[in-house]
Amino acid sequence: MVVIGLIPLYDDEKESYWMLPGYMKAIEDSGALPIMLPLTDNEEELRKAYELCDGLLLTGGHDISPSLYGEKPADKCGVICPLRDKMESILLGWALDDDMPVLGICRGIQFINAFLGGTLYQDIPSEHGTSVEHHMSPPYDRTAHRIEVMKDTLLSDIIGAGGHEVNSYHHQAVKNVPDRIEIMAVSEDGIVESIAVKEKSFAVGVQWHPEFSYEKDEDSRRIVRAFIDACISKEKV
Repeated sequence: MVVIGLIPLYDDEKESYWMLPGYMKAIEDSGALPIMLPLTDNEEELRKAYELCDGLLLTGGHDISPSLYGEKPADKCGVICPLRDKMESILLGWALDDDMPVLGICRGIQFINAFLGGTLYQDIPSEHGTSVEHHMSPPYDRTAHRIEVMKDTLLSDIIGAGGHEVNSYHHQAVKNVPDRIEIMAVSEDGIVESIAVKEKSFAVGVQWHPEFSYEKDEDSRRIVRAFIDACISKEKV
């Protein structure tokens, strides 16, 4: 059984760690063991935790500090968590160096892009403008808008090329992508919805939320299963 390390969610008001059960259950239902990692930038502690893992899941959560991609916070930029930004920088750097499978969800896709030199929309409504619903109200296990999956991409291998319906709950998004990033899907208004890091076995980001929809949505289950399968394959090498 492979082990998946999850980045913890942090409640600033309660000063507490927490985790949405969907992240855990989607991994468990795919035959893997999820563990929530400590929120720290202590590299010795992180290395010990990292070495327990066969894959890394970058969860949703706080806005990413614009300093990571060379900008100052805009008026609509939300609450950031510098400690988490630093922690994920350390872990993602190790994972990419080792070709450990990575799945980034919502904030996760944004972090992968920013870490590798891309930029973000700090706030879609004020910086991009769209009639597409990117910040839906609950329940989150229903669809909000359509995406187009590009042919001949890893994502098309997993769920098929062409149109798919996804849920959506975000106000930041990938803007410019660096050379190391391949865009695998976009929404109707051109927002990047999925990416992969080139030349890595599985370093994938999706802007929607499989952890909310996997029980009802076959695409969500296939994405999580593909991530776990990549971890299993890597473990056997």
